[in-house]
Amino acid sequence: MGYDFTIDDVAFLRSESGRSALEFADSLALQSDTMLADIEKLSRRFPDHQAALVETIICRRKAAGKLRDPGRLLLTNDALQQATAYPVAEHRAAEIADRYPGATVHDVTCSIGADLGALTVQDGIGRVIGSDLDRVRLAMAAHNVPGATLARADALTPTSDADVVIADPARRSGGRRSFRLEDTEPPLLDVLAVYAGRPLVVKSAPGIDYRLLRDRYGFAGEVQLVSLNGGVREACLWSEPRTGVRRRATVIRTGGAGFEITDAADDSADVDDVGTWIMDPDGAVIRAGLVRHFAKMHGLWQLDPQIAYLSGDELPVGERGWRVIEQMGFSEKHLKRRLAELDCGTVEIMVRGVDLDPDRLRKRLKLKGSRSLAVVITRIGRAGAMFICEAGVRQT
Repeated sequence: MGYDFTIDDVAFLRSESGRSALEFADSLALQSDTMLADIEKLSRRFPDHQAALVETIICRRKAAGKLRDPGRLLLTNDALQQATAYPVAEHRAAEIADRYPGATVHDVTCSIGADLGALTVQDGIGRVIGSDLDRVRLAMAAHNVPGATLARADALTPTSDADVVIADPARRSGGRRSFRLEDTEPPLLDVLAVYAGRPLVVKSAPGIDYRLLRDRYGFAGEVQLVSLNGGVREACLWSEPRTGVRRRATVIRTGGAGFEITDAADDSADVDDVGTWIMDPDGAVIRAGLVRHFAKMHGLWQLDPQIAYLSGDELPVGERGWRVIEQMGFSEKHLKRRLAELDCGTVEIMVRGVDLDPDRLRKRLKLKGSRSLAVVITRIGRAGAMFICEAGVRQT
């Protein structure tokens, strides 16, 4: 859960004395084996503030790689977990600027300002407004994003005439992630209703049932599934869809080779026998229901119409896959013998469509060789199939 900050804590941390105290706290290890001694040092020098100092430094360290310049931010543990990773926030800010040039943008659940920070530095966006009911997080946002206009307000009470509204309803309940539509604060359906008729962008959990949102509640906008470096981060709801687009996958890779694909693309991919390569599309592509679209775009095909594994004679640029060495029917005994014959010592096991635990299988194989291989286990029709492969990535 983390430390429960107060307004006085934030005021101290923003002061000159607080900045000096944070520098000292950051010089300490603050690890499990040093924590008691470190807290004692902080208590002697900064009585009544040691908990806030420890929590701030720990959160800053956790934020490395997720938020820009975390060493200057004020944040809570819960706010950090909910915050948008900076590559995703910056991608969204750039899209808002492209769709709504010069727009005033109001983040009605701004929290500590992770999205606000990306909006305020994005060319093409006008005024940026942030509001939140939490006084502490709002005070932290004032420190983190000095260029934004801030106000304390309920997200379900419109308080500006901004051109675009963005919202990020809290998706955590009791410390656990929740993907149910009703388990957000403020309620997702209420947010959609309150801002109906206005350009609205809502960050939602990646596991949200967007089909239910359409079929039962009439959401007619665009659903964008976003992944970052291989992990699906969110489903973003855009109230104003682009022409012909209802679903979109946005794949962000900080090392390059990211892409977008929509349901406006051709989805007439074939189903055929295995080719030279097998690949597993990015999770955003799968969750957006765009596997066939992706396959058709890159000259790939499915091994089974109900399974996401794709095959082809060449990988798309930047994509990882497994070059097929041989195929066999599903048999753990035969797999163990063949891997031993191939001098396999370590194996990556991928499973789809088959009830099998890869980790338990790996232990049972008891491999002792020197070669590193991969095994893809899946279902083709009603039969299980196994493919012994070598991993690879197409660079250019």
